[in-house]
Amino acid sequence: MRIAMVTDYYLPTLGGVQTAIKAHREALEHAGHEVVVFAPLTDPSDDPQVVRLPTARAFAPDGYPFAWPPSAVAAALTEGLRSHAIEIVHVHTEMFAALGGFEAARALGIPVVQTMHGRIDVYTRSVLPVPSVTTALLATMHRRRMSHARATVDSDAPYAKTRTARRMWRLMVSQANHADQVIVPSEHFAAKLSAQGVHTPLTVISNGLEATVLEEVGAPPPRTLEPEEPLRVMWCGRLSPEKRPEVFVDAVRQVSGIRAEMFGDGVARRRVSSASDGMPPGRLTVHGGVAQSRVLEAMRGAHVLVSSSLDFDNQPMVILEGIAAGLPVIVADPDLLEMLPADGGLVSRTPDADGLATAIRELRDDPARLTLMSAAALAHRDRVAQDTHRDALLGVYRAALALNR
Repeated sequence: MRIAMVTDYYLPTLGGVQTAIKAHREALEHAGHEVVVFAPLTDPSDDPQVVRLPTARAFAPDGYPFAWPPSAVAAALTEGLRSHAIEIVHVHTEMFAALGGFEAARALGIPVVQTMHGRIDVYTRSVLPVPSVTTALLATMHRRRMSHARATVDSDAPYAKTRTARRMWRLMVSQANHADQVIVPSEHFAAKLSAQGVHTPLTVISNGLEATVLEEVGAPPPRTLEPEEPLRVMWCGRLSPEKRPEVFVDAVRQVSGIRAEMFGDGVARRRVSSASDGMPPGRLTVHGGVAQSRVLEAMRGAHVLVSSSLDFDNQPMVILEGIAAGLPVIVADPDLLEMLPADGGLVSRTPDADGLATAIRELRDDPARLTLMSAAALAHRDRVAQDTHRDALLGVYRAALALNR
């Protein structure tokens, strides 16, 4: 099968979407399929299977290259899909690369699969300047390329109370309803999409980790914590308001006997620096943005991974990586419990810094529990492998192809 992955975010920029696409590509290619990635890039790629779309020269929101102008993006995709004889288009985002993918696929009669990776209602509210204005502009530009008539948003839902939130939900639902098949990595996000009117066939499939990541992580033994040894705590993600990194910093401040590390960069870097002022020496190290290999190396040496995100994340790739590395995982968001192995993770009693601090303290004071949770994570490794989910992904592709015959 010849598959196009169309995305507004791709390597070398860092993020969950990029990591998920990399995992999909590796697993599909290993099974004998051809995958071509189409994305905006700062510079052309050395990889012949990665095609650079027209990219804005002086505009890179949140540091990501931006596909622009829309008509040129759609034209480049039409030519690219035709020249590579693409059979299925798999779209991963909601900006202009994605919209161009829909336009080009429709023009050529190629079915489209859409993965809904995350809550852009929360992301835009947290990252865009003056979101009441910028989301209106974004929605208008999106609507000009794709009708929003296929979406009716339930304003009674707690996450759709504001006008800006409803605007972004209408965008998400509309795009999903223009696809032939929709993939969602988590049950909790799938339920929200269905409740908001997505009627396209929807399949829940975990993102999964590629074999090279599992090989790099290796097969570490269950974690142990020796007497007087500090608990090594890890946080990884975008330093962005929707990830609530400062909540993790505040939790770390409250707990002695630990050494914490943070990996990532973003618009909240200054907020994190301010929150960490006056921290006891050695308590917290903020590394900034690093390559995936550095994150995996840190995981091999950590005792526990913490996620401070709340009401935003769908299925964070870093949590899948943590599970593969044998790390117990503490989450603030109860929705993320579904991705944790039984006995391999826990949800803080409250989602604030006090709740996270209490959870960290519990593991610091109970080395036997830490080891049992680590063993449970390691026993779950096969469940987070991309190869485990590859057949389900191919099944969705075949269903989309069948609908277009």
